[in-house]
Amino acid sequence: MTAQKIMNIALRHFAKNGFEGASLTDIATDVGIKKPSIYNHFKGKDDLFMAVYQDVATRELQFVEEYLKPNRLSSLEEQLYGFLIEYKKRYEKEVDTKFFLRMSFFPPVHLQQESMKLSLFYIDKMAELAKVFFQSANQNGLIHLDVSVEHATGAYMAVLDSIFVEMLYGDQDHLMKRLEATWHVFWRGVRTI
Repeated sequence: MTAQKIMNIALRHFAKNGFEGASLTDIATDVGIKKPSIYNHFKGKDDLFMAVYQDVATRELQFVEEYLKPNRLSSLEEQLYGFLIEYKKRYEKEVDTKFFLRMSFFPPVHLQQESMKLSLFYIDKMAELAKVFFQSANQNGLIHLDVSVEHATGAYMAVLDSIFVEMLYGDQDHLMKRLEATWHVFWRGVRTI
């Protein structure tokens, strides 16, 4: 048994049941091993959880890095709005995204500081990538003169945050209403006239 197989199974358990509801016994059973065998790879549940969280954060960041490339062929609006829609689709389909967002907003209390470091690193990295994207758009005259790159980046991250909250708390109708409303105001304020 590899540590990666244990992590893959643990991811499903953590995503479905949260940290508190996930059981090392259930994870071991699904892997096909006895619970003590998990300790050959991980110090305990906390160590396993953080390894899964780090692994998932890496994959989520790869998605963001791939999508937010300023030299794509689609328009600025299509790419920015498309990223929000793609994130919504990922949340609906990908266990990684569900787990990552859930744990970013609701980390285990005793691992909150360690979890938040990872979440904030991810958010900061995403903001850096978005900023590069807006810098490129600004250089090409696609951003309103009254809107700085920093403000455009901050506002876009706020739109993304609101969509994350709707993914976690709302349903598809509420999410799309929030997305359409925030996008309309955001895009109208950022784009050149």
